[in-house]
Amino acid sequence: MTTINENYLKLKAGYLFPEIARRVNAFAQANPDAKIIRLGIGDVTEPLPTACRTAMIKAVEEMGDRATFKGYGPEQGYDWLREKIAAHDYQARGCEVDKSEIFISDGSKCDTGNILDIFGNNNTIAVTDPVYPVYVDTNVMAGHTGPANEAGEFGGLVYLPITAENNFTAQIPSQKVDIIYLCFPNNPTGAVATKEHLKAWVDYAKANGSIIFFDAAYEAFISDPEIPHSIYEIEGARDCAIEFRSFSKNAGFTGTRCALTVVPQTLTAQASDGTNVELWKLWNRRQSTKFNGVSYIIQRGAEAVYSPEGEAQIKALVSFYMSNAKIIREQLTAAGVQVYGGVNAPYVWVKTPNSLSSWDFFDHLLQTVNVVGTPGSGFGASGEGYFRISAFNSRENVEEAMKRITSRV
Repeated sequence: MTTINENYLKLKAGYLFPEIARRVNAFAQANPDAKIIRLGIGDVTEPLPTACRTAMIKAVEEMGDRATFKGYGPEQGYDWLREKIAAHDYQARGCEVDKSEIFISDGSKCDTGNILDIFGNNNTIAVTDPVYPVYVDTNVMAGHTGPANEAGEFGGLVYLPITAENNFTAQIPSQKVDIIYLCFPNNPTGAVATKEHLKAWVDYAKANGSIIFFDAAYEAFISDPEIPHSIYEIEGARDCAIEFRSFSKNAGFTGTRCALTVVPQTLTAQASDGTNVELWKLWNRRQSTKFNGVSYIIQRGAEAVYSPEGEAQIKALVSFYMSNAKIIREQLTAAGVQVYGGVNAPYVWVKTPNSLSSWDFFDHLLQTVNVVGTPGSGFGASGEGYFRISAFNSRENVEEAMKRITSRV
């Protein structure tokens, strides 16, 4: 009899967002006239920037001409896109990142899970709590954890609580850990990390031979000039960090799929015989074997992000969503609800009123005002008693949702 990977059986419930969809669909079927506003999943709603669409249309036309047709592309991504990323996103900020260290992919969600392929099974792994569920679930699937306890915490992981009491700052652990997941601006809390805080993490990682997985998917939403956009703005980070970025939220590529991972060529980890191995070579081998690259058409669209027109359109798109976040934050605050985030990130982290649990508040909003958010407990035990509201929606829907919510809290 064929056997299964029993690590999947440790995942007690469905992935957070499909569970939300299940509850919402059940409510919608029972209440077909309800006008549901969805501020839960962090999916964008506004059209792709004109510069990106124009570039994609041109690329489609090129695919119809034998002289300009493209078949398999380079697994690491086309040079012309990686050159733009290196120059605009990194070198312009003083980061020493070369185009050869950039790998184009179809999503940061994929990469933060797939990166585990090149690491051993005996690493001690630290995650913030609350946390983007993919970090935890992919480690469970890979067999890096024990079973979950009643609070949903998996044995074998080191949880780093980020709460209002510590200003949503990930505390340096007292014990040695090998892999550290950091996401700033943070999903779900909307918190950011200062240069001093990231420097402390870099120093810790270098002192302990640790690797930081730095998820910077929301860096475009940072407005505070003192907040770093990349961990490579911190001295020494090239020796201890891998960075993930995405075009999904800044350029609206959630449906077209394009992202990137930076693996410095100076970055190493240890083999069982004690030798240091370059992680760039391992990741390149993994991608060349398991990934055929992002389509030419999509990469041309991503390249347009860095044109003068694209930069202006991206700036306007980010500003639009952050204006939504401001509306959410200010109206909930005026209604007496305690909120965090929503300043340098498109998420508002809400303290559930009246001591409601996260899922009870979810059900309350869905059933009474037909608004969908994300229960904080779905992001980890420390998320219990909180609720995430996404700014990714139309202005009309955001304003209507706030009118409904503030009338019932």
